[in-house]
Amino acid sequence: MNEHLGVAASASVGRTILDRFRLTGRVALVTGAGQGIGRAFAHALAEAGAKVAVVDVAADRAAEVAGELREKGAEAIHVHADAADEKSIANFVSTTVESFGGLDIAVNNAGINLNSAAEETTLDEWDRVHDLNVRGVFIACQYEARAMFERGYGKIINTASMASLVVPHPQKQVSYNVSKGAVVTLTRTLAAEWADRGVRVNCISPGIIRTALIEQSEALAPLVSEWIANIPAGRLGEVADLQGAVVYLAGEVSDYMTGHNLVIEGGQTLW
Repeated sequence: MNEHLGVAASASVGRTILDRFRLTGRVALVTGAGQGIGRAFAHALAEAGAKVAVVDVAADRAAEVAGELREKGAEAIHVHADAADEKSIANFVSTTVESFGGLDIAVNNAGINLNSAAEETTLDEWDRVHDLNVRGVFIACQYEARAMFERGYGKIINTASMASLVVPHPQKQVSYNVSKGAVVTLTRTLAAEWADRGVRVNCISPGIIRTALIEQSEALAPLVSEWIANIPAGRLGEVADLQGAVVYLAGEVSDYMTGHNLVIEGGQTLW
């Protein structure tokens, strides 16, 4: 074998593609995992074989999801945490490491979106969104990477948004759009800095995904038909549409990918 292929490349030789997708023995954490996209990510990682720490600001929801994973035969814990608070972030990382013996996969999914016209957006709203969506993600990446550096290997996956590429409409959400653009740039920057230490950093940018947040919102539910008219695939995304992506980015199969923004939006950014 060519010596320049390196250790990571040689480790994959002779293994089937499905084996390279499996996460058996890996340790993962997912923030905002108590519902919606985060819950779907936690289930996907557990089904692929990972041990999962379910992190959420709502302790009851986190406990419920962890219970769902254990019913599937996975090892899972739940951690009550505020993903915008540094002490809380340090705690969910250390709790995961102490419970499972390390950290291989970190999915920073927790986020918030507050809709308002740009000229009416208050600084309080701006700060609330950016404290969680950007500052919190950055702090989480720092703590997660430090745990991964000890092993010389790790996968960090941040949830960005289609809003990092286009301005979704007709809803107005300047704070959210800017924050998700920042997540993409943060991801690329950390990927460049940490690649030679074995840590891969990528992000997933979902389009409009059907969740309870949309279905139960008086402001957003009426917009569904207009959104669908602008999606080549002809429907909203489902959380299941994102699960394959998180498993891919979490597994050995994507070891040569870093700094990538994986967009899953039914073609909406094409028009």
